[in-house]
Amino acid sequence: MMTLYAGTTDPYSHRTRIVLYEKDVECQVVDVEPGKKPRELAELNPYNQVPTMVDRDLVLYESNIINEYLDERLPHPPLMPVDPVSRARARLMLVRFDRDWYNLLSEISDGDKKSAQRARTVIRDGLSVISPVFKDQQFVMGEEFTLVDCALAPLLWRLDYLGIQLPRQAKPIMDYAERLFARKAFKLSLSEPEKEMRKG
Repeated sequence: MMTLYAGTTDPYSHRTRIVLYEKDVECQVVDVEPGKKPRELAELNPYNQVPTMVDRDLVLYESNIINEYLDERLPHPPLMPVDPVSRARARLMLVRFDRDWYNLLSEISDGDKKSAQRARTVIRDGLSVISPVFKDQQFVMGEEFTLVDCALAPLLWRLDYLGIQLPRQAKPIMDYAERLFARKAFKLSLSEPEKEMRKG
């Protein structure tokens, strides 16, 4: 059986949990609380980070690598486009999400007031810019749910918690977010602390 070491509030771990439930994979999930990493994690992963996945003799880290591995190892349902051009576009999107938005999350949580507000503005404006895409299509890549949606969902779930309020014209992306949150796999993927992020 696979084992996933996943942070209970870590958005990268959340991505991988979504993929596990979309694939309906039998996997032991080891919840890692912030600041309470199990000793074996440092032995498995040189960066001592979550998510980390163990599948027999294979140890993987970095959520995008784990998620692609799961998609190739367990091909049903497929979560990456079939053709090379669309796959390359999907991978570019994943890199852009990480560089443009996810890299700013630490500034919101750990930075000073000014840099936190600047990070919130960048994320808000970036999501608003891509919002019109969802007037014409169900998901980021079109009509099929993919790893790109798995990657974006944890950020959208955390917007209120992060203090990011989207403008009214971003309604299409908020409607898209609600479609993601309604999926059975998404609901199952939530840790207890993540459920608390959107209460009330």
